[in-house]
Amino acid sequence: MRVAAVFVPGRNRDRLREFTRSLARGIEAQGHQVDLIDAGRDVNARLGIYQYVAIGTEQTSFFGGRIPGRITEFLKNAGVLSGKKSFAFVVKKPVGAGKALSRLMKVMEGEGMFIRFSEVVGSTGEAEAVGKRLQI
Repeated sequence: MRVAAVFVPGRNRDRLREFTRSLARGIEAQGHQVDLIDAGRDVNARLGIYQYVAIGTEQTSFFGGRIPGRITEFLKNAGVLSGKKSFAFVVKKPVGAGKALSRLMKVMEGEGMFIRFSEVVGSTGEAEAVGKRLQI
């Protein structure tokens, strides 16, 4: 099955990319083909060809759980996402990660995506373990 692992960077692009790569390794261990997509640079990426989409981001403010605004713009330009099975994740921060995850899921559901699982991820090892146990 083709899987898209999308990350939408905020301030720390490299850290989020490592978390997403670890998640992709876990998914590949299940035998799926995973493409890593940087939503900050690959603005015109189409997600309609993928059977499963994993989207991750980080909060942009210390309090309040704000997420990058380009998530909405990226998903609107990513093709038909209605009914697409998906996974949402946010990098763990001391305060507000749960609220950021809630906002990300709201944006994804607004595009018609079906979120099967969501998680606040604290380390790259945890991200890989989550990827191994996802039910794709």
